[in-house]
Amino acid sequence: MTDRNQVLFDRAAQVIPGGVNSPVRAFRAVGGTPRFVQRAQGAYFWDANGQKYIDYIGSWGPMILGHGHPAVLEAVQKAALDGFSFGAPTEREIELAEAILKHVPSMEMVRLVSSGTEAGMSALRLARGATGRSKFIKFEGCYHGHADALLVKAGSGLATFGNPTSAGVPPEVVRDTLVLEYNNIAAIEEAFALHGKDLACVMIEPIAGNMNFVRASVPFMKRCRELCTQHGALLVFDEVMSGFRVALGSAQSVYAGLIPGFKPDMTVLGKVIGGGMPLAAFGGPREIMSKLAPTGPVYQAGTLSGNPVATACGLATLTEIAKPGFWEALSARTQSLVDGLKGAAAGAGVPFSADCQGGMFGFFLLPELPQNYAKVMTSDSPKFNKLFHGLLDGGVYIAPALYEAGFVSAAHTEADIAETVRVASNVFKSL
Repeated sequence: MTDRNQVLFDRAAQVIPGGVNSPVRAFRAVGGTPRFVQRAQGAYFWDANGQKYIDYIGSWGPMILGHGHPAVLEAVQKAALDGFSFGAPTEREIELAEAILKHVPSMEMVRLVSSGTEAGMSALRLARGATGRSKFIKFEGCYHGHADALLVKAGSGLATFGNPTSAGVPPEVVRDTLVLEYNNIAAIEEAFALHGKDLACVMIEPIAGNMNFVRASVPFMKRCRELCTQHGALLVFDEVMSGFRVALGSAQSVYAGLIPGFKPDMTVLGKVIGGGMPLAAFGGPREIMSKLAPTGPVYQAGTLSGNPVATACGLATLTEIAKPGFWEALSARTQSLVDGLKGAAAGAGVPFSADCQGGMFGFFLLPELPQNYAKVMTSDSPKFNKLFHGLLDGGVYIAPALYEAGFVSAAHTEADIAETVRVASNVFKSL
């Protein structure tokens, strides 16, 4: 039987670099042939061969309700009939902004854009414009999109400036970027001691999803907040992945429950707020946001920003996840998956650790949860690749890379979780 996934991949490779339009889709890290999705519904998708998979990527997070939720589908269809794009304001942009601000009280105003990269890049520009400073801190293992100043790896020592991680990024573009170790209090204290008066912001994923699932410790997050306040820098939460994914109030609400009075100065959102459509946002206090054009000197614009079909999709999604009982059910289902995987690994004697929050989870082939990127890198990559393909062959689709988080949707059933654990148990025994 002809493998249509392979046929499509070979065809794609002739006209698209690497055969894919985003690198991780190429299966380069795990080997094999990417699955070309033909359709999706609920917690499942079907590939070009008609093979069904339980989907734990969910478009890398947005599909928190599952694929093709009736209320979302109806909203999108109705919006599309009214027009795809206008290049002029619509009432629905206001409604979506109001819905976001209702659930994320640290923000008083929000600007809608089209992608997480655009939102992260714009938030950094605004932080620099608002403070009049150029330098900023990010952390190794945190991904904030592919804007030049943010594509940086760590320098050679504590508090040193970073080096570009991509060709085409001139060294002078990242000369003001400091890259520190995640969860390392001593490193950020040293960085502020050396550069505090010049730092515009600290940009951080409170729950990092691009070194799998690693959460900032409460003491570390508390210290980040204290240092930013002390030195007049802004604390920018990149919640493109965790926003409306780990809690209705996003990850910052989790930390606010653990650190009295805690809130970031600015927030970057994406994925869930678009419900699967290209939509992202950044926001903060009115004083900071008013510095954006047209009311302020910091320029940012976008032809498709606030797209009427995307806002319809996002607004319908936020309406559904705000209903009573949604988060309790989603969190319980995700916890059930994590507990099942832990049990399956333990039964096979495989080193394994896992964590989750809301509808987001991650696991490591390590005996203890890692706290930073360097520790994540010690995970057994060949063993993960074997696990990935074993799950794939059993009809379970997880991220085709060791360093990506996973996502459970409201559409995943107890039977889906049980089947996933059954397949994983058999694969663990073969590792």
